[in-house]
Amino acid sequence: MPEEQISSLSRHKIAILIDGDNAQSSLLPQMLVEAGKYGMVTVRRIYGDWTTPNMNSWKDILNFHAIQPIQQFRYTVGKNATDSAMIIDAMDIMHSKVVDGFCLVSSDSDYTRLATRIRETGVFVMGIGEKKTPKPFVNACDVFVYTENLVTEQKRPKRTSRPVKPAEATSATPGKKKEEVKEEADPMPILEKAFEMAVQEDGWARLDLMGNALYQLDPGFDPRTYGQRQLSRLVGNLKEYFEMRAQEIDGSTLFYVRMKDS
Repeated sequence: MPEEQISSLSRHKIAILIDGDNAQSSLLPQMLVEAGKYGMVTVRRIYGDWTTPNMNSWKDILNFHAIQPIQQFRYTVGKNATDSAMIIDAMDIMHSKVVDGFCLVSSDSDYTRLATRIRETGVFVMGIGEKKTPKPFVNACDVFVYTENLVTEQKRPKRTSRPVKPAEATSATPGKKKEEVKEEADPMPILEKAFEMAVQEDGWARLDLMGNALYQLDPGFDPRTYGQRQLSRLVGNLKEYFEMRAQEIDGSTLFYVRMKDS
């Protein structure tokens, strides 16, 4: 997909539809980051039979990421009705025109025709699934991300947390453990994810798009939580992790950010 086309999707709305029987709950944060690279993830739904034990791993993480669970009973033993419910919902969403693109999370070839139909209407469609996903489904999408690559990113060593300044520690609520104070005082985990969502092919990300990504990841994000009134100052103070540059365009200043090598 051309870089210009991908860039134009940054402010579009995306619906992420997850086949709970064919996806890993542990990778949900990475899936949202991948979908967020192409727009604001506004519709978030996961499908499955929530009366079965194999869906238990999803329950805790759904509330945290505001994912709506859709119940689909299995009418026949051994048959999966999830795909039909997800396909019907996808077509309803597409015709309602509330989103500009779709992210279909599954490794099931049954979604090949759905992806093809969405793309035929000129709507962006991406897929996320395992490498065993049949090629017809992969090729029916504009972009397809293999979960094995997301697992690699998940296991990548994290950067060392920024040390907590005494002022930050003393301003914390009395009675909190030191570990909790440190976690709240370190913005790097969420900043790294936001950067991954906004970064372009040249390795630079526009700071305003990175800000949009931050509010997708956490609507309660506020630079003042970390002692800064503006995102530009927060990122600018993390010189050991980020490099910033400014560009004047039509009388306004745009800031660009790049992560330094570990």
